[in-house]
Amino acid sequence: MMDPKQILARAEKYAPEITQFLRDMIAIPSESCQEKGVIECIKNEMQKVGFDEIKIDKMGNILGRIGKGKRVIAMDAHIDTVGVGDPKAWKIDPFKGKLENGIVYGRGASDQEAGMAAMVYAGKIIKDLKLEGDYTLWVTGTVQEEDCDGLCWQYILKEKVLNPEMVIITEPTNLGIYRGHRGRMEIGVTTKGVSCHGSAPERGVNAVYMMAKVVNEIEKLNTRLADDSFLGKGTVTVSYIDCKTPSMCAVPDRAFIHLDRRLTRGETKEIAVAEVKDAIKRAGVEAEVEVLKYAVPSYTNFTYETEKYFPTWVLEEDHVVCKSSVETFEKLFGQKARVDKWTFSTNGIATMGMMGIPTIGFGPANEIHAHSVDDQCPVEHLVKAAAFYAAFPTIYCQRA
Repeated sequence: MMDPKQILARAEKYAPEITQFLRDMIAIPSESCQEKGVIECIKNEMQKVGFDEIKIDKMGNILGRIGKGKRVIAMDAHIDTVGVGDPKAWKIDPFKGKLENGIVYGRGASDQEAGMAAMVYAGKIIKDLKLEGDYTLWVTGTVQEEDCDGLCWQYILKEKVLNPEMVIITEPTNLGIYRGHRGRMEIGVTTKGVSCHGSAPERGVNAVYMMAKVVNEIEKLNTRLADDSFLGKGTVTVSYIDCKTPSMCAVPDRAFIHLDRRLTRGETKEIAVAEVKDAIKRAGVEAEVEVLKYAVPSYTNFTYETEKYFPTWVLEEDHVVCKSSVETFEKLFGQKARVDKWTFSTNGIATMGMMGIPTIGFGPANEIHAHSVDDQCPVEHLVKAAAFYAAFPTIYCQRA
């Protein structure tokens, strides 16, 4: 019989170890495609706490197993981070993992090495309290998410590295239960003009002027996009602009914009592309539209190309995975669970958005600190998340 008090007490007992593990990971720079050092750190910690099996796949993702039952459950943390930006903007060293007043600071604290620290020690709690049942728990530390969310899980699922029946994403939720988020895609638009000497621009066709009209229409398009009562409104914005010109004294013959498109419920790749083409038509110019691709080698020098279309996903509130998550939270903490959604995108776009595997989110830290110079996670969150991850499999298997 699972005893919530015992689980919480054990999580509290391991608070110093969980905290130190997070600090150790923060101290290892691990931007996308440079995660080897932190993967080795995780492997060592998994070995230390007694995982039954540890493997690193061809892409470089680490997978640790607890138990050997029929029901396969996965819990995921991407362990790559964004860069630090301007180091002078940080009040603390982003790679020290500073612990102050019960909060761990540093790059990756919230997004999202805290989730990994809590998951690994959940495995130890399961072992300590003999909570193994007819399930196999896989704890995954995945790579390249910041560069291309979901790519790691496209590889894991499509190449049959793992086949779980459900997935918990441990991105920061401020200890809420998150059941979805908007999808996203990256779209490129190119205008082609005719170059000529800058002293006589009337002889050419300026691709930048053409693009300026398109940009104006993209801004208007953003106001017309669909809305959803749960996920919110779809959005589009110009996130990058460039041009090609033979000289600083010449009319540019090519211009390019990169669009960040967030997709709410009901919006698809086809709809989004058609809307951009319509905006170009309204601008009265000709332009090429393409859904961009990602093909960058991982730290193992393995390339897994994908189109930059990442579907919207929502798990219904009455789904057994969502209900089990709520029950786990309320049994452990004696208070009502907050059920919500992420503002940003996660690996859930692959697990559920692409592959249809029921997915839920629960993670330590607040997403407002992700990618910021105040990147942080409270130790209290690490403890509660570890308890949640340890208790969830038993409750889920009883319900499902």
